[in-house]
Amino acid sequence: MAFQHHRRRPWRLLAVPVAAAAAAALLLLSQLTAAATAGGGPGDVAVYWGRHKDEGTLREACNTSAYTTVIISFLSAFGHGTYTLDLSGHPVAAVGDDIDYCKSMGKLVLLSIGGQGGEYWLPSAQSATDVADYLWYAFLAGNSSSSGSGAAVARPFGGAQVDGIDFFIDQGAAEHYDVLARRLYGYNRYYRGGGITLTATPRCAYPDQRLQGALATGLFGRVHVRLFGGDLQCEWGQFESWDKWAKAYPGSWVFVGVVASPEADGDAYMSQKDLYYGILQFAHKEPNYGGLMIWDRYYDVKNHYMV
Repeated sequence: MAFQHHRRRPWRLLAVPVAAAAAAALLLLSQLTAAATAGGGPGDVAVYWGRHKDEGTLREACNTSAYTTVIISFLSAFGHGTYTLDLSGHPVAAVGDDIDYCKSMGKLVLLSIGGQGGEYWLPSAQSATDVADYLWYAFLAGNSSSSGSGAAVARPFGGAQVDGIDFFIDQGAAEHYDVLARRLYGYNRYYRGGGITLTATPRCAYPDQRLQGALATGLFGRVHVRLFGGDLQCEWGQFESWDKWAKAYPGSWVFVGVVASPEADGDAYMSQKDLYYGILQFAHKEPNYGGLMIWDRYYDVKNHYMV
């Protein structure tokens, strides 16, 4: 149930048994680890969670050793006074305890804003500021009782705090996301250690006009490049497409974003072997190679891609 707050290339599909798939996933993980070591990157694996009720709980995702980051998706409406958290039927009340559990397991927990649907845009710089403030008080380390508006801001996850915000902007105008990023980053002054992690998940065709301004701020520690989603030029030249992003943002860890099943995107799906030999063996040579981004937890569980 959605939580609302008012205010304010083609690849051949290989059918393999479950045991063989699991063995292949372990092989991929060992290859990824070796690649990350050789390239100097962290070799993290991020997964999107929250798009399918049948994917299991957030806690179950965090019990998967393959993942180092879980991305809760999505805050699908914002910028016009109404905020909607759409977790595809997951009970929102249970997520807060799971976030705390995930963090105790050493996982990075992010909240993604935007998505492939929903109603979101930033019509003005003030709306961007308002959204940043809402995110601070509702999901980050802000104390809702001391919000500048004077009104308490509901915290869907209770006292649990996410570690940062992911920008998955797939519709609407491009303006003012730089303002949003700067405002969020400014809240780092309230942290004694660590701070707010900002990540962006652009389409693979470089540049992504909707995120170009935000990324130009230089405040994003990670960029998850989606090598899927219908851009045939990208799907036939995945490494070349990804490498443009890696070279454009040398100060950010750049991730290879893939679908975990042909069911998610049959044209873009890569088997573990194709992924390693087609992309990862080259990508890890880039000093800012960050790891993998998996779309998503549901398809990963179903296809045994990483798990």
